Amino acid sequence: MDQTALSETASALADPGTWITAAVILFLLFCSGFFSGSETALTAASRGKLRSMADRGDKPAKGAERALALKEDNERLIGGILLGNNLVNILATSLATALFTTIVGEGGVAIATLVMTALVLIFSEVLPKTYAINDPERTAALAARPIGLVIAVMAPVVTLVRLLVRAVLRLFGVRIDASANMLSVHEEIMGALSLGHSEGTVEKEQRDRLLGALDLHERTVEEIMLHRSGIEMIDAEADPEAILSQALQSPHTRLPVYKGEQENVIGLVHAKDLLRAIDRLTRGEDAPGIRGFKIMDVAVKPYFIPETTTLDDQLRQFLKRHTHFALVVDEYGALRGLITLEDILEEIVGEITDEFDIAEAPALEAGPDGNFIIDGAMTIRDFNRATDLVLPDDEANTVAGLVIHEAQSIPVVGQCFSFHGFRFEVAERDRNRLTRLKVRKLG
Repeated sequence: MDQTALSETASALADPGTWITAAVILFLLFCSGFFSGSETALTAASRGKLRSMADRGDKPAKGAERALALKEDNERLIGGILLGNNLVNILATSLATALFTTIVGEGGVAIATLVMTALVLIFSEVLPKTYAINDPERTAALAARPIGLVIAVMAPVVTLVRLLVRAVLRLFGVRIDASANMLSVHEEIMGALSLGHSEGTVEKEQRDRLLGALDLHERTVEEIMLHRSGIEMIDAEADPEAILSQALQSPHTRLPVYKGEQENVIGLVHAKDLLRAIDRLTRGEDAPGIRGFKIMDVAVKPYFIPETTTLDDQLRQFLKRHTHFALVVDEYGALRGLITLEDILEEIVGEITDEFDIAEAPALEAGPDGNFIIDGAMTIRDFNRATDLVLPDDEANTVAGLVIHEAQSIPVVGQCFSFHGFRFEVAERDRNRLTRLKVRKLG
């Protein structure tokens, strides 16, 4: 470098304007870092956590409210932040180019490019975004007010940019809906639970209970009802002593009453009502005795529901009607099965048993050869929950039903099938029912 260049450099360094320009560049880099960190925080922040912060009245509660309001329109939010970020980055780079050109001459352009790339990358991108992602909700709450002011000031330009972008995308057949890709609250929670379980922070039982409660609105009573073939009923025309004996031996508190054929359900008897009626008939000198018992005197009107009713709706109906028992019918009014409040609760908390329940053989056993030996009537949902595997339940409710659906026939004992990544072997069959299956995951 000759004497003239050195003299010009010294003169530039001695000029107060040079240092003012350098200070402005540093300020612009700080603004760039603020925009970058705010973008990361506001896009990564969970709506649920922000709402929780706002409701608890934490120190940044108002900021959390503002952040929630900004996240209502993500397109506007991102447009405003990116516009501000690009403005300060371009202005800082232009000033740096002019500054280094003044100090070192023509080589200042290359030096300014290298220096600004390093400064922007480290201090305006990586550092603020790393800080913001560490605690996005609190950072979003703190940044919400200034970002809101920036977006308000730049609103006309942001609106113009949005219209231009949508017009260009429309040329390619893409239409933008601000809420189209937003996950529902249910999906966010379900995804978080599944992720937490895979990372070991959420126990399987906790995940199953919460997921069971969340998807009640997506499942129908048909999926979990007791099929009519398994319903214990009382014949209205049976002998009173036979009715009493049946009620005493039954593990169930409520029993449907039919007349003629089991499709013709005419009432529902509660064990307590039956006991009270027998007590009135047998106590006292003038008591007529058990022969005077008439089942319809204690039976109440049966409660019928369509098989397409969701579990969420039926749970509300049980609570509203103060009843625990409903008979399920199809679109033609034919009896399909029954469902109780306990059945719905079991979808959330798992199997509920008491001292009167009859011990049954386990529906699923792990075999020594890696197979799961299961009852064919076991629901696919119960199988998935018990094994932590995933069988599709779109086409059938039970594992046996899935095998029959895929085989397009009723298989014989020993027949094997492979589909959906599992191997199925028919172990036992009773008439047209697959009563025992061996299931093993392939691969």
